[in-house]
Amino acid sequence: MTAANDDQCRNLLISLRKIIQAIDQHSIVLKKNFGLTGPQLVTLQAVLFYAPISVTRISKVVSLSQASVTDITQRLEKKGYLSRTRSSNDKRKTDIVLTPKGIAMLDAVPPLLQERFTQRYAKLERWEQLMIESAFERVVSMMSAQDFDAAPIMITGDEK
Repeated sequence: MTAANDDQCRNLLISLRKIIQAIDQHSIVLKKNFGLTGPQLVTLQAVLFYAPISVTRISKVVSLSQASVTDITQRLEKKGYLSRTRSSNDKRKTDIVLTPKGIAMLDAVPPLLQERFTQRYAKLERWEQLMIESAFERVVSMMSAQDFDAAPIMITGDEK
């Protein structure tokens, strides 16, 4: 590898680290100011959008394991943000809905990082969007030892 390639690779790795730091910082602010983790917030948003919703459906929407979502919803229920009711269609199933306190929390929290990104990305020319998408797909393929299932949500840290 040439010195120029070394510099380009170093700059790319720095850029990737900055992305990770931005996501981490957003998660820290969310936890400190609102007492929520990123996964808890995306769970609340999924419930807002799809309610009434089951744990299984939430796990698919937010790309977290069913066990993690069960734990997250239990924590959110203890905080008073969610409530569980028996499904009107199938009494064996439980539906999850937001409480007024959960709705108020969603009104108070800042938008997720991907929302700001999406707004800015949408303003780019189509050719630039395709170029960025292609480059990121290539970077992911170079870094991933396995094929991860991921939702378009920028969160890190504790799933609970």
